[in-house]
Amino acid sequence: MTKKDRRDLDIKALRDRLSRLRDASLRISESLDMDTVLQEVLDSARELTEGRYGAIVLLDDTGMIEDFLSSGLSVEEANGMWSMPDAIRFLDYLGRIEDPLRVPDFICHLREQGLPELRSSSVGAFLGAPIRRGSQRVGNIFLARDKGGQEFCSEDEETLVMFASQAALVIANASRYRDELQARSHLETLIETSPIGVVVFDAQTGGLVSFNREAVRIVEDLIDPGRPLEEIIGVLTVRRADGREVSLQEFPLVETLSDAETIRAEEVVIAVPDGRSVAILLNVTPIRAHGGDVESVVVTMQDLTPLQETERLRAEFLAMVSHELRTPLTSIKGSVATLLDPGAGLNPTEIDHLYRIIDAQSERMRMLISDLLDVAHIETGALSVYPEPNDVAVVVNEARHSFLSSGGKHTMRVELAPELPWVMADRPRMVQILGNLLANAARHSPESSPIEVSATRDGVHVAVSVSDKGRGIPADSLPHLFRKFSQRQGEDRGDTGLGLAICKGIVEAHGGRIWAESDGPGLGARFTFTVPVVEEAGFISPVAPATRSSRQKRTEERICVLAVDDDPQALRYVRETLSNAGYLTVATGNAREVLRLVEESRPDLVLLDLVLPGVDGIEMMREIQEAYDIPVIFLSAYGQDQLVARAFDQGAADYVVKPFSPTELAARIRAALRRKMTPEPMLPYVLGDLTIDYAERRVTLGCQQVRLTYIEYRTLVELSLNAGRVLPYAHLLRRVWGVDEDGDVRPIRTVISTLRRRLEDETDNPTYIFTEPRVGYRMASGENQGQE
Repeated sequence: MTKKDRRDLDIKALRDRLSRLRDASLRISESLDMDTVLQEVLDSARELTEGRYGAIVLLDDTGMIEDFLSSGLSVEEANGMWSMPDAIRFLDYLGRIEDPLRVPDFICHLREQGLPELRSSSVGAFLGAPIRRGSQRVGNIFLARDKGGQEFCSEDEETLVMFASQAALVIANASRYRDELQARSHLETLIETSPIGVVVFDAQTGGLVSFNREAVRIVEDLIDPGRPLEEIIGVLTVRRADGREVSLQEFPLVETLSDAETIRAEEVVIAVPDGRSVAILLNVTPIRAHGGDVESVVVTMQDLTPLQETERLRAEFLAMVSHELRTPLTSIKGSVATLLDPGAGLNPTEIDHLYRIIDAQSERMRMLISDLLDVAHIETGALSVYPEPNDVAVVVNEARHSFLSSGGKHTMRVELAPELPWVMADRPRMVQILGNLLANAARHSPESSPIEVSATRDGVHVAVSVSDKGRGIPADSLPHLFRKFSQRQGEDRGDTGLGLAICKGIVEAHGGRIWAESDGPGLGARFTFTVPVVEEAGFISPVAPATRSSRQKRTEERICVLAVDDDPQALRYVRETLSNAGYLTVATGNAREVLRLVEESRPDLVLLDLVLPGVDGIEMMREIQEAYDIPVIFLSAYGQDQLVARAFDQGAADYVVKPFSPTELAARIRAALRRKMTPEPMLPYVLGDLTIDYAERRVTLGCQQVRLTYIEYRTLVELSLNAGRVLPYAHLLRRVWGVDEDGDVRPIRTVISTLRRRLEDETDNPTYIFTEPRVGYRMASGENQGQE
């Protein structure tokens, strides 16, 4: 074959390759759907190079893999690739290839790179090329042939590189089209679900282009049933704020729209010929074409009916407050005037009576002003609430006493569920809630009928209810009871209607909710509110009598962990992990709260983010450990050896690098807690009738199990583990209560006294626990001590 013949053959082959490349480029440009484009790109690349397998990897703006698509693989082969070990590393390697890659044996290449091998052994020759848009790499195309087949040649590589450059443009167009569709969909969804009515008109035809759900709701009372919205447009009358009326029957809509002016927040009334109307807040924005003509008009409107109702209620409320203030002021002024009249000739009894009137009416005014201030604070979010552990029974009893001492004449019945947990609540505010509900029940029920107060456990809350057998509440009034200025239907003047609104604000500030129930008029009503249980709020219940249930005893014994991280998502993940592992969790993202939370909740362990805003985590660990004997585990995204070594050198119990699994974190916490706790022997402590089984956490006296609280058990264990030695007060305070040696020793004496009573141990002639005056306590050596 001559040189000319070879040149002609090369030219023909080149033309054929360019023709196929052109056809492939046209084919992938036929659609803007991203999935279709990617599939066409992949199939065309395989066809151009006779590849048996194909894959395409797309990267996002940060260089991370955004999308992955394969072609030519059977279902079994695809599943095998996804389920192979370290599949993520394999995909990450493909996403990092920046230059064309052509190898004769892909399996050997993976082995040389230290990567996991494909489970399918049928892959042989491999060819890859980057997809670039300008200087930015947006992805890669990869092709492969069967093992033992022909290798890819340089012409295949050139063809794939050229095709990848064409594919980049098509993929970019499809990506922009997809983004525009998503943006349009989001905008349409936003407009459709907007609480503001939106209507768009065509200014040239006067036709209705679009309208959203809220626009229909606003004018639905003006539309006859079964009629479309378009029918009322031409017959509307618009009365503007200055009194002008525009009738669309007299002036066609198309003329009105073509001369549309911009209107901003104008209150107008739209009406139909039969007199039905609705007040709206109107905005009109004409959209003009390049020539200046109005092309379309966007109308937005807000329903003013709720605002008008609020204004009506506010006016009634102001009238009521004026009446409520005027009445006591009249009494006070009259009493003072009588006292100042030198000619009144009052005797001491009359003078005392006038002073009592002044005092009572002043108190009435004070309570009204206090209610007004509470409402103002609720509206501004400044209501002061300071939750702390409280016994529901004590709070209910205080509210009951306050109600009866202030003149309440109803019989009260109190029913509290047994073994009710403590709640996190602001005690004066809780009494205020119950006082308002009791006063509300008294106003709406006869004096002969009782008022019932009950409380039960409701999941992570305690539900408290106040019930009466009075007037009852109509079903349509229930949703409006807790609104400001609302009053129960049919009630007399004399109540401001603020009491229930204040109750709602206080309850919600505690993280609870409040609701009302009634079977109807004349059948009484029940008001219920919830308050969070102490344990769920991140605190441990105070020690209660030994009659607590086993469930509550297990709750008391839960290990408390304080988690500190300024990343909300990381903090949520840690909290869920700890909760699932059975730990009681206190969590915060504010570094300034850490020492206070350690003081209040006395955690058994602290999980601390190494890097917090404005705070060195290691320095914070020092502050914690200088005050309390608490292990600290660092959670950090930084795994450098120097940081880890510094943390351990300064006293960290452990160092966990993010990301971590829940199993790993739970195991490291258990290990740190084991190192902190005094090792408990395998054999139980036995002395006479007393047996302490450490493995079962069980104390028996003779054949009877002794029920102990968590603190009592910890104290007994600490004494028994050191049997024969005197433990000073400071030791017990540090090991059991977690406080320094300057702490109050009265809790120790109380617990020791309780333990002796439970163990039937005489103070003057003890068998188990001995007192060393002004020093501490000791237990007698056990019968099997020293056998391990």
